[in-house]
Amino acid sequence: MTKIAILLSGCGVFDGSEIHESVLTMLELERQGMNYQCFAPDIMQLHVVDHVTGEVDINEKRRVLVESARIARGNILACDKLNIDEFDALVIPGGFGAAKNLCDFAIKEADHEIDPQVNDFIHDFATNKKPIGFMCISPVMIPKIFGEKAIGTIGSDVETASAFNQMGGVHENASVDEVVVDQVNNIASTPAYMLAENISQVHSSIKALIKQVSKMCVGIV
Repeated sequence: MTKIAILLSGCGVFDGSEIHESVLTMLELERQGMNYQCFAPDIMQLHVVDHVTGEVDINEKRRVLVESARIARGNILACDKLNIDEFDALVIPGGFGAAKNLCDFAIKEADHEIDPQVNDFIHDFATNKKPIGFMCISPVMIPKIFGEKAIGTIGSDVETASAFNQMGGVHENASVDEVVVDQVNNIASTPAYMLAENISQVHSSIKALIKQVSKMCVGIV
């Protein structure tokens, strides 16, 4: 049975993985007949946000792996525990954690760098030509991983799309439930909550992405 790695970045839209996107990813993988295993880097979060007030709690410190375990119900592995031979593809949900913890795009934008643990983890899939599905803000890492002319979408946000192109990528605008495919690099991306106005629209976006990743796993793009 096809097995997919899910890369999480914490727990909560403002400082970690977007919970709706993460859970719907798991649901769609199961519905479409695939198994999954969650991973996260064992690093400190950039900061911790009070999700009631939206304010950063300067006295709070949390680890990405520990927080991601909340979403995974404890069934999670650190990125350095990956055995690439056991997996057919990778999916990366969004949430600000993707832009704060997996990389520092939230601070440096086009000049951002990917965390070394995360970089090695994603490159393991890339160098083995295994499909990768990106959603929401996580596609900002595409040009850094795949280089010039790599294709992706974050939806239609002008500033983020401009940063994507500035890094050497080719951004394609997309509606909420569209999937943009880069056949050369074997990657797919969808806007999810970058455009979605409700959880139903997010579900449509993720359902389409997971369907595409499933096709790519068997070479039907």
